[in-house]
Amino acid sequence: MPQTSFTTPLIGRDDELDRLSRVLGRARAGEARAVLVAGDAGVGKTRMLDEVAGQAARDGMTVLTGHCVDLGDVGLPYMPFTEVLGVLAGDERFAAVLGAHPVVERLLGAGTDSVRDSGGRLRLFEGMAGLLADLADIAPLLLVLEDLHWADQSSRDLLRFLLSRGILQRAAGGAPTHRLAVLASYRADDLHRRHPLRPLLAELVRLPSVERLELRPMADAEVTRLVRALQDRPLPDTTVRRIVERAEGNAFYAEELLAATDTEAGGVPSGLADVLLIRFEQLSDTAQQVLRTAAVAGRRIEHDLLRDAVRLPDEELESALREAMGRQLLVSGDGDTYSFRHALAREAVYADLLPGERSRLHGAFARLLAGRGHRAESAAERAHHYRASHDLAEALAASVEAADHAQRIGAPAEELRHLEAALDLWSAVEQSARPSSEGVDRVTLTLRASAAAAHTGEAHRAVSLTRAALAGVGQDADSELAARVRYTLAGNLMSVDNLTAAFAYSSEALAMIPAEPPTRTWVWAAATHVLAARHVGENETALRVARQALRTAEQLKVADAQADLLISLAILEGGGRRSPEGRERLRQARELARRAGNAPVEMRALFNLAIGCFESGDLDECLPLLTEGLDRARRAGLASSPYPMEMRYLQLLVLYTLGRWDECVRAATTDAEVLPAAGGYTMAPALYVALARGDFKAAERARALLDGPFDWMATLVAGIVLTDAAAWQGDPEAAVERARFTVEALTDDKGTPPYVTVRLATLALSAVADRAAELRLTGDGSGAARWAQTAAELVELARSTAVHGEDGTPQGPEGQAWLARAEAEWTRVMTGTDAEAWAKAVAAFDFGDMYESARCRLRFAESLLAADRREEAAVEARAARETAARLGAKLLLEQVDAMIRRGRLSDTPAVGDRASTLTAREQDVLRLLALGRSNRQIGEELFISGKTASVHVSNILAKLGAASRTEAVAVAYREGLITPE
Repeated sequence: MPQTSFTTPLIGRDDELDRLSRVLGRARAGEARAVLVAGDAGVGKTRMLDEVAGQAARDGMTVLTGHCVDLGDVGLPYMPFTEVLGVLAGDERFAAVLGAHPVVERLLGAGTDSVRDSGGRLRLFEGMAGLLADLADIAPLLLVLEDLHWADQSSRDLLRFLLSRGILQRAAGGAPTHRLAVLASYRADDLHRRHPLRPLLAELVRLPSVERLELRPMADAEVTRLVRALQDRPLPDTTVRRIVERAEGNAFYAEELLAATDTEAGGVPSGLADVLLIRFEQLSDTAQQVLRTAAVAGRRIEHDLLRDAVRLPDEELESALREAMGRQLLVSGDGDTYSFRHALAREAVYADLLPGERSRLHGAFARLLAGRGHRAESAAERAHHYRASHDLAEALAASVEAADHAQRIGAPAEELRHLEAALDLWSAVEQSARPSSEGVDRVTLTLRASAAAAHTGEAHRAVSLTRAALAGVGQDADSELAARVRYTLAGNLMSVDNLTAAFAYSSEALAMIPAEPPTRTWVWAAATHVLAARHVGENETALRVARQALRTAEQLKVADAQADLLISLAILEGGGRRSPEGRERLRQARELARRAGNAPVEMRALFNLAIGCFESGDLDECLPLLTEGLDRARRAGLASSPYPMEMRYLQLLVLYTLGRWDECVRAATTDAEVLPAAGGYTMAPALYVALARGDFKAAERARALLDGPFDWMATLVAGIVLTDAAAWQGDPEAAVERARFTVEALTDDKGTPPYVTVRLATLALSAVADRAAELRLTGDGSGAARWAQTAAELVELARSTAVHGEDGTPQGPEGQAWLARAEAEWTRVMTGTDAEAWAKAVAAFDFGDMYESARCRLRFAESLLAADRREEAAVEARAARETAARLGAKLLLEQVDAMIRRGRLSDTPAVGDRASTLTAREQDVLRLLALGRSNRQIGEELFISGKTASVHVSNILAKLGAASRTEAVAVAYREGLITPE
């Protein structure tokens, strides 16, 4: 029977499909099975059964489908089976087998009088079982029955017979049953306590050949994939997230919400609301009243609160609740609570309220909650109900209280939401009715909101809010408040890489308040100015201000400011954060910040400790610090703030560098589910893995990081991936262009290139060296020479960056390793491969970077072969191959294997060698002959001398009976010894 056509892929049901596929396999082998497929309406039962039916048809099974329709228990009898018989009657292939069971054909005439007596019913049931068995003898059979919750009594009785006696039972002696599978679906959320299908299901699942499969709601990540697959145009992340949140794993709800994105400003789409309200409208008037009241309360409500709001006698309330729960609209929870089975059902009921009714009920809930005392945890609820009941003064006070509570428990996203609600209400409330607490004014609340936005990773939102606070500071404002606004704006501007503006505002802040008498505000203004000055290359200014501010912080005993300034000095002075002195300062700062309870400063200290270890090549010491920092961020509710985001990237980078690639990818996948859109760059090391494993779509994902406002780290990540991808694809022009673009974009206002410049220059150099080597092989010496100028610029860029660094000191082991590889690639451009240069590169990456070490070993092995040091070359090639294989680095593995084959470093004969008189080496030479290579070029590519290549060519001509190289190639093509490339 034809199935419904679906245009989108089935998402998130791999395990269920595997299980049903195994059922089909057992059925085709002669073991009849049945599966009862349960799931809420819209969860995807029909879509999955369609997929299974399509698979069955492709595997040669006959597929028959029958549907139950909502006509009530007294509707048309045997409806799904009548539908199946109608399909069979319309297909000539089944005429004979249908004619062999005439009792079944009576159903097609819709006349059931002859099967009303028990004898007639039994003959009908046995006839249907026999028909299905005979069909299964012709070809394996899949019978699909949909929507059993609407099945009539007769259909339920026939299904009971078929599964318990008719077609699934095993014959005496354990002989196989029939080549048959039955898949029957029903809505779990429609089965109230007295539903007639419930006893039948309980009976059937006890049968050994019947199993139950529950389709649970899809995971958020799967709904996200579904929404993206359904839409052929890009959707904003916020829109997708909102759809995913509201759909709660239900595919149908997600599709309806998506379809309404262009037409619905909010609420539930009208078509979906009609579906959701059907079951609600079947309730009694009292039960509907209870549900309307519960819908105003929210998704979840306590029994006592509902009782007080609905004001019904206990017996009536309990009866109404029992009715709503029986209809699967409400479910009970812990602590005497109830909640709607699905949030969209609550939304639909809520939207159905009259405006006055809605306002009245919100007011009632607000007063009931206030009557319980002003508990901090209820402030958010009170704010919501007061606002919906149009009591804006009380809503403003409750929003500020809710923000205070969110700040205390470390929930910055909630704090931001409540503060923005308060700011939205501020101008609508008379000044006399506004909160009168100290520090509660529009500018201060806006500053708090900007801090909360920064802590949730919304850096650009933080900047906008701080600019709004600056606009609200009048001429007569307190100078300390005006300074606070400016240095807060400077800090937020640094997080979005607007460094010049940040330095200007931090300078203004510091100039607004005197250093004497000492104040906390001046200390923090100075600490921010130190950061801004360092970012624009004003290191002398940064050092001078940091030393002065540290003395003042110590005098005032402002421990967290001391910590922040110690971190800056650890970076600025002496050997920086890589030195023992720098690390000791950072550890001291960590302890000061911890004792002061300032989590952001503590995380800054941990990040700099970790990055110092990484830059020093102490990778194993780096990971525990990152784990500590991320744990601290989670406990403080700051996992999406700037330093934890940097730590996430660094943690994945360390795992990548250490060769723990699968662990790196798993961690990135987990992070992707919780990070804000702005945190995409943190997953970059997983892109490095994907590219190394041959997935060039990683380049597309990296390029997507460049969408939107400029982001320093995203630009860095995209530069690395796109430059390396171009190199792997043999496109030196693109590699050089991307490297130059990235370095230029990341260079600061003082002209200091970023630390990653040495890596970018080296990756581009490798592409240039590959092209130069190709040109030399084809005899184009002038072409190879033309790339020398580009190579000279790149190697000089790598040298200057690695030697001077961002702070004027040489880079650590990682930077020096990339420089060693750059020097080796430079040599490869100018004179060909150099074993000594590549030996230095291999040794330089020995600090722990397994992949880059293996890439250098490949070049080292090639240089050893060129020098006829074959045994040493074999050792290096095996080591490179072992690492590439273990990492799954497909691209590198292919290169290593090709080099081993060309260099004859393996004793294993090539797979697929033809039975011919040519040796394996002669076949390699013949292949290069066909490409028009000279003896010298053949020798260079196969790591042999030109003279040896000439000997091989002479042997080939003799063995093939050819008078010339051209004739030898023609004979080889004709006899299939080589194939055109």
